[in-house]
Amino acid sequence: MNRSKIFYADEYRKLEAAIVSLLKSEPDFMSLRTAASTRAVGDAIQDIICNGFQAILGDLCLEYSAQFARRSMADLAFKDRDGFYYVVDVKTHRLETAFNMPNLTSVERLARFYEDDTNYFVVLMVQYGIEGIKIEVKDAHFVPIEFLDWGCLTIGALGWGQIQIANANIIKTNAQYSRKKWMLELCSVMLEFYPKEIAKIGDRIAYFERVQKVWQQKPD
Repeated sequence: MNRSKIFYADEYRKLEAAIVSLLKSEPDFMSLRTAASTRAVGDAIQDIICNGFQAILGDLCLEYSAQFARRSMADLAFKDRDGFYYVVDVKTHRLETAFNMPNLTSVERLARFYEDDTNYFVVLMVQYGIEGIKIEVKDAHFVPIEFLDWGCLTIGALGWGQIQIANANIIKTNAQYSRKKWMLELCSVMLEFYPKEIAKIGDRIAYFERVQKVWQQKPD
């Protein structure tokens, strides 16, 4: 199988450095009020990246789009000259916060998306700190989801299951990791996860059966 030159020739390392440089080149873009809001900072960082990322890609990019609905898998997407299609999910994390578990994508949506070997679901995680109203970008990770080690991922019980970063302060990556191996690990994780969810549902059914009996015995 052909593989992306961006991720299997270390081009993504250059992109990570360029993303940090882009954000650091921006003048102070937050006010005292907005800097206190992680949502406002995240939206501002995402906007800067979406507007500037095509220029960062340069000749690597054949087609580019940053117009997606909020619930889409993508904040931006592009196709390279080898025909690979990249859906990029921009995440931000303030390092001063103790704990953060960002959702990445639905397990079912990812499995369907990866039925096409030319598709890449990419996580762009920007880690930053704040001093006053100054945003200090510390690091950026630009990796396909299969480079994220399962030691830093977990599954949230929403719909089919949501892949989450267990703690955004701890990002573990495996450079050039095999998609096949990672997807087989995903299957193993889900085949262990679902029986536990079935057991939880059984407990909830039993609980409401008891509640029902109590209310059936009450007078109107």
